[in-house]
Amino acid sequence: MTTLLRKLPPSIIALLLQLTAVMLVVMTLRLSSLHPAPLVAALFCGTLAAVLSHIAGMARWWLFIQFAFAPALVLMLALDMPPGFFLAAFLVMLAVYWSTFRTQVPLYLSSNKVWRALESKLPAEQPFTFIDLGSGIGGVLTHLAHTHPHGRYHGVEAAPLPFLWSWLRIKLRGCHNCSVHRGSLWDCDLSQYDVVFAYLSPVPMDALWNKARQEMRPGSLFISNTFAVPDHPPQESVTVDDLHRSTLHFWRM
Repeated sequence: MTTLLRKLPPSIIALLLQLTAVMLVVMTLRLSSLHPAPLVAALFCGTLAAVLSHIAGMARWWLFIQFAFAPALVLMLALDMPPGFFLAAFLVMLAVYWSTFRTQVPLYLSSNKVWRALESKLPAEQPFTFIDLGSGIGGVLTHLAHTHPHGRYHGVEAAPLPFLWSWLRIKLRGCHNCSVHRGSLWDCDLSQYDVVFAYLSPVPMDALWNKARQEMRPGSLFISNTFAVPDHPPQESVTVDDLHRSTLHFWRM
């Protein structure tokens, strides 16, 4: 990615690459005098946008968005959906992916097998405190709150809809040793916790490691699902036999 692109937010980079792909495809079709169906042209645009995004070094999940955007737009227009549908879809996406464009941390959900793998790494009897940074819909928290009731569990989630889901999940399951609040993980004081768990993306891992090193107490445990810390190999890694072949990375501070 050029120096100029690196200074722009990922959402702006994605938009510029999408527009570039559209212009290149339109120019190519005009010069070749081809007249493909709108959906075929949209697939060309999406493929080119994804290729350009890969060359620009964007995260892999952006490549799917770039590929699907133009074809999805053509399909929705062809179905002649009412304007209210687009507004509702936008509001739902906004509630779920509230800060994704700014933070480059999409909504990842840990599998049940990851939950069970975490169990063996928690203190078996003595009390402890656990925080899930970017707790999503609360699966990790509520599972561990029941299997290890001697722990105290806290989650932080920025997106409104996942936060509401996790709050209701905790209340409905009666997890009295568990809580969640809506906010930024960067505002959390990690010195309060014995175990810090994160399932984010490659982008914030270096900054999160620096935060953990500054705030976490000696002897506390930092765990990352799937995403490692650049230039800081974990002391232990455990591969989980789930759909994504998730890997848990462990650092004893």
